Amino acid sequence: MRSAFIEALTELAESDKRITLVVGDLGFGVVTDFARRFPSQFVNAGVSEQNMTGLAAGMALSGRIVFTYSIGNFSTLRCLEQIRNDVCYHKADVKIVAIGGGLAYGALGVSHYATEDIAVMRALPNMRVVAPGDPVEARLAVRAIAEEHGPAYLRLGRDKEPVVHHNLPGFFIGKAITVKPGGDITLIATGGMLYNTVKASEELSSMGIDARVLSMHTIEPLDREAVLSAAKETSAIFTVEEHSTVGGLGSAVADVLAEAGCVPERFVKLGLPPKFPDVVGDQEFLKSRYRLDVAGIVGRVLETLGIQGNAAVESAGTQITSS
Repeated sequence: MRSAFIEALTELAESDKRITLVVGDLGFGVVTDFARRFPSQFVNAGVSEQNMTGLAAGMALSGRIVFTYSIGNFSTLRCLEQIRNDVCYHKADVKIVAIGGGLAYGALGVSHYATEDIAVMRALPNMRVVAPGDPVEARLAVRAIAEEHGPAYLRLGRDKEPVVHHNLPGFFIGKAITVKPGGDITLIATGGMLYNTVKASEELSSMGIDARVLSMHTIEPLDREAVLSAAKETSAIFTVEEHSTVGGLGSAVADVLAEAGCVPERFVKLGLPPKFPDVVGDQEFLKSRYRLDVAGIVGRVLETLGIQGNAAVESAGTQITSS
């Protein structure tokens, strides 16, 4: 996704001199070409994320459209006061880009995990929170947040995320993408969990479970209409996120359902428990550990639906229909 991000930003910078990239002394394998081509639109603020954010806010209030860039929680939690007071309070045109959302930097341990960032950022006034599901959505998201004035948080994966969309989808801030229709259950994914969620839906389909898949690339503002339609038209909703189950996508969806009084028969948040991981490993290992791989998602769905064993799986569609 980071390659898709810089490609889209480069295209924007070519036609709009207001586009500016401010980095926290990292990402040079990705941003070097941008810095070379647009020296007046690039600043390395050094290893000082608070200064990076304050600088970006000042530039934005002087007419720039500024993208800050750093790893996961470095671009969010380390400089949260500056984001709140300098960016959000002044509605500054600053786009905060976090690379490595979730467990992407797994081998580096807890200090490099971004697993509470969505909860924190969606709580800030005036902040839009966007987590595209694949490189195609990432390119579209960069353009979308650049076009809308004001603060935005763009949460990206690290690299080599699979492409899900082989045709260009319509992409609008606050509007979910229906990746796969379905009438039995709904799987709502955000960010890099989209690919595993789609693959899980395909396995469930082979078992007779017709799963709708929504790419909820915008967590704030959330697509209330898509959520409520899923609650009315399917018997169960599962949210899937590489983030704590507290305060993220699942919590946002639960708020919408509870406030509207439109709760499905079953609602489950698939994500990370609200505690620090007790193991270290690469991203795929950690996803498997927390049942966010394809097998884990499928297993959690079957358990929730009360389906066990091959015979029960074969009758899954009947059970869902009659429940």
